[in-house]
Amino acid sequence: MGTMTSPSAADAVLDQVGPRLRRLRVERGVTLTGLAEITGISKSTLSRLESGGRRPSLELLLPIARAHRVSLDELVGAPEVGDPRVRLVPREVNGRSVIPLTRAAGPLQAFKLVIPPTPGKVPVPQTHEGYEWLYVLAGRLRLILADHDLVLVTGEAAEFDTRLPHCFMSADDNPVEILSLFGRQGERMHVRAKPRRSAAR
Repeated sequence: MGTMTSPSAADAVLDQVGPRLRRLRVERGVTLTGLAEITGISKSTLSRLESGGRRPSLELLLPIARAHRVSLDELVGAPEVGDPRVRLVPREVNGRSVIPLTRAAGPLQAFKLVIPPTPGKVPVPQTHEGYEWLYVLAGRLRLILADHDLVLVTGEAAEFDTRLPHCFMSADDNPVEILSLFGRQGERMHVRAKPRRSAAR
């Protein structure tokens, strides 16, 4: 007889579906109203799915997976039995290529980002709960953080409280590749880069 997932393990997977649905929707900049229009699922049902007030079913998850253009396995975070590798599936978010490097929803998430140049774009700093650590893999990254306007080069890192106004982009006419670790507020990553120069020239 084949092995079956225990009820407790299945419940644990289902408990993570709500937060995963919300994160995918927020990453794509889609409102509950917009997702309801795309999927035909009522806004109240989508809200209850995200909050855990309603158990997910195939009837509900399939149209949501299609709307987000992800597989059902990715949507529910179902691991491949015996295989610890993370499937590197790039996503386009606000013109950036975002590659999740962690598989399960949790307090700490890792991403590789490829940010294309955006000449003439006016920086729009934002704030949100959390703590972020950035490492420049290739290229030059402009990081605006509160009153600081910095350029980080390959091999440099920075960490900051995302409740401070911040944004980052390519510092020149070339793409920049970065590694990002994002944690909930209270998490701390202990690699710290000191400001070396201003982006203004």
